[in-house]
This record gives sequence, C-alpha cells and structure tokens, in this order.
Amino acid sequence: MEKRVERVIADLEERLKYYSLLGVDFIELPSSSQENCYLSLKEQILNCQKCPLAQGRKNAVPGEGDLETELMFVGEAPGRDEDIQGKPFVGRAGQLLTKIINAMHFQREEVYITNIVKCRPPDNRTPHTDEIEKCKGYLLEQLEMIRPRVVVTLGKVASDFFVPNRLGMSALRGNFYEYGGIQVMPTFHPSYLIRNESNKILKKMVWEDMKKVMAFLGKK
Repeated sequence: MEKRVERVIADLEERLKYYSLLGVDFIELPSSSQENCYLSLKEQILNCQKCPLAQGRKNAVPGEGDLETELMFVGEAPGRDEDIQGKPFVGRAGQLLTKIINAMHFQREEVYITNIVKCRPPDNRTPHTDEIEKCKGYLLEQLEMIRPRVVVTLGKVASDFFVPNRLGMSALRGNFYEYGGIQVMPTFHPSYLIRNESNKILKKMVWEDMKKVMAFLGKK
C-alpha cells in the first residue's frame, strides 16, 4: 500500500510541475472513475433479480471496504444478520473475522470483504451452482476494479470458485494459488471455527494461513 501511495504522490508532483510550466494556477479535480464504476455496480447488485434468491432477501449484500486495498476476503453468502443489515460478515462469524483482520495488523476498513453470492440463501443453505453462476459476474467486476494482491477465501464454496478441485479444506488451505494474477489463500470459514470452538488446531491452522498472507504483503 505504501509503495502505491508513493507512486501516486510522485505522479501528482510531476503533473503539478507540468501544469506550473504551462502557467496553470488551478486544477479542477474529476470525480473518481473507479468510485463511480463501483457505485454503479453496487446499485446493480442491490436491484438484482437474476435468480430466485432475490425473492427471499431483505437486502442484497454487495460488500464493503477499501477499493484500493491489497487484501480481499471472500466468503460464501450472506447470513441472517447480513441480510438484515445489508453488510457482509456482521454476525458472530463477522466479529471473529474482524479479530483476525486486526491480528493481521489491518483495520476492517482497510480491506475489502464480500461473498461469492450476494443474497442470502434460504435457511443459510449452501448456494446452488446456478445461483453462483448467475452472481459471479459481480465478484469478477469487483476483482477487476480493486485488483487486490491477495484474496483470502473463507470456506469450501469460496475456495472452489477460485481453485476448482476435489480436495477438502484441510488439504487445500495453507497454500497460495493464482487466479488472474492474484494470489489466493484458502482457509476455513469463521463460522466453521465457531462451530468447532474447542478445536485449537483449527484456529492455529487459520493463523498459520494468515501469517503467510502477512509475509507476502510485507506485514510483520
């Protein structure tokens, strides 16, 4: 992130020098095209009717966070709390994810959090293949806009989207895979950790995965 900021500052300095040579004493700043595109995409998601999940939702959940981030977390689908609030990972699993993010020396606002499917499936069931297929375009656009260096996939559904295979999570997690030039780190979903709260080995595995992400991003 620091290097990206330095590049932006250097570019701005060069432009200001150029404008100064031309005798320009003011600059009209355009609105961010990235932000405008993102707001347009968010509106599409909020009004989406592509699959039957739209009929049972209270709110679609596009995702939230820093559009310039190096790190994205992708889960399976919104749950009950997320459906009510329209925000990703705000229930117990979300609280645990926030703790994990903080332990990685990030604030929640400094990363981007979303799901494969943007609407809650009935009774929190696993999204069907056709639902994922109809919704995946939104995630692909988010990836294209944000271009994170690392995506952490939370759980089997999200991991299978980026790394299709027949491996279980225990075999899949802990290794980097490449997806469109982005490094993908599969790990267990926070809700799975909550359901197996007494299993300290699972918690250790997730933390080992996150330490690899931190090392890749230069976080100590």
